[in-house]
Amino acid sequence: MNPPAKGDQIPQPMRSDGTGWVDLGPRNVMRDRQNPNMLVPPVTDAGLLPNLKFSFSDASMTLNHGGWSREVTIRELPIATTLAGVNMSLTPGGVRELHWHQQAEWAYMLLGRARITSVDQRGRNFIADIGKGDLWYFPPGIPHSIQGLEEGCEFLLVFDDGHFSDLNTLSISDWFAHTPTDVLSANFGVPESAFADIPDKQVYIYQSEVPGSIEADQVESPYGTVPLPFSHRLLAQRPLITPGGSVRIVDSRNFPISKTIAAALVEVRPGAMRELHWHPNNDEWQYYISGQARMTVFIGNGNARTFDYQAGDVGYVPFATGHYIQNTGTETVWFLEMFKSDRFVDVSLNQWMALTPHELVASNLCVGPELLDALRKDKWPVVKYPGYGYVP
Repeated sequence: MNPPAKGDQIPQPMRSDGTGWVDLGPRNVMRDRQNPNMLVPPVTDAGLLPNLKFSFSDASMTLNHGGWSREVTIRELPIATTLAGVNMSLTPGGVRELHWHQQAEWAYMLLGRARITSVDQRGRNFIADIGKGDLWYFPPGIPHSIQGLEEGCEFLLVFDDGHFSDLNTLSISDWFAHTPTDVLSANFGVPESAFADIPDKQVYIYQSEVPGSIEADQVESPYGTVPLPFSHRLLAQRPLITPGGSVRIVDSRNFPISKTIAAALVEVRPGAMRELHWHPNNDEWQYYISGQARMTVFIGNGNARTFDYQAGDVGYVPFATGHYIQNTGTETVWFLEMFKSDRFVDVSLNQWMALTPHELVASNLCVGPELLDALRKDKWPVVKYPGYGYVP
């Protein structure tokens, strides 16, 4: 049997050095095209790392009148113990009903607009309209709701527990359905007949009318509004610009209510990469918004593995392990990197080497003067083109 012709467009598990062989058996060619670095791993990959990728496209959909949702939890990505994610869409007027969680909820608006409402433990309320690139954060136990505005919306929800499931939260309809009507009558001081038509189970998402102006929806609380806003306009934040892209960092320093989730919105232009680095505070949970990328994760003792990512994929990096994200496509990669932490922190390999005695670096790695010269001018990189240093 001969290998396929040189111009064959079907990817094969073969390297140019002759290792590997053709796969002529049953296979998912579309998946192989999406995962070239799994089909033909870089020669530097070695060892047995667990899976660090799961696509929302492989997650089960929950469809309702008013919208849909799907989630990636420890059930879908077992290594992801620190955070879980929900991708949700609401129609114009669609409502994610009044509910609360035992976990904190952090959110990024991907498309469209929504209205969020909440009340804190001291009776102070909050209402805001959220647009593309905006965030919200609700601490554990704080009740809230989300409703799509005129164009509808799609957003990413992130929770500070990998075991979290959005279908197992505490909803007002579910509580009413499991409370005797005589108790509801006594609690609210109205006849039992007022509860004759309450839902018999959790509503979750339902269709309603598009709300009017935010001014008309305001309900004045005698205790005022929440002292720390539950929303943040991330795209209005000035980015750190680098030769290969940009980064916007958001944590408790500029979004004070966000005590348990820190994040960065990263832009990597074609041909550029998010440099070699690691995070000394916690695991990293990633969500890819656009473009195509690859990431190699190095966990020490000769173990490294490479994964390919595209829009809608979730990536995961274990605590303090080295990695990079390289744009492998023709359009800009945008992705979120998130951490169960109140602060965003990372350690740059370039910066570490640049701020270490250069003779020590040279003797440790047996490198030439070209690298040492580059290190002298490359002390603050975040996202870079190969060969370009960044000096702020």
